Amino acid sequence: MQETPMNRNVEIRMRHWVYVDGVKFFGPGRLELLVRIAETGSMAKAAKDMGMSYKKAWAMVDEMNALGQNPYVVARKGGQKGGGTELTETGRKVIEAYKELNRKLMKVVEAESELLQLI
Repeated sequence: MQETPMNRNVEIRMRHWVYVDGVKFFGPGRLELLVRIAETGSMAKAAKDMGMSYKKAWAMVDEMNALGQNPYVVARKGGQKGGGTELTETGRKVIEAYKELNRKLMKVVEAESELLQLI
């Protein structure tokens, strides 16, 4: 019989996405992008912080804006303060809804943690 180590770190990891008409629409990467846009007010800074190209970040935002019921992100034109990017109220609500969904799913995982003792 094989011995098993007593101090093993066994955990469940979970990632989830929202699909619209069978297309992956929103998940951890887009959440992070929206959060960073909210923090920095800049698509370029948000993309750079994530190690992502500006073009890819805009493509993601364009897709969210097109498939969502309302736009999530809007660009501000230049001026005295310069241009920038900001979240709409819908974008802020989507962040909170996704985080709440994540909290609920993690509670389910934690409630089933006795399963980990069997592994």
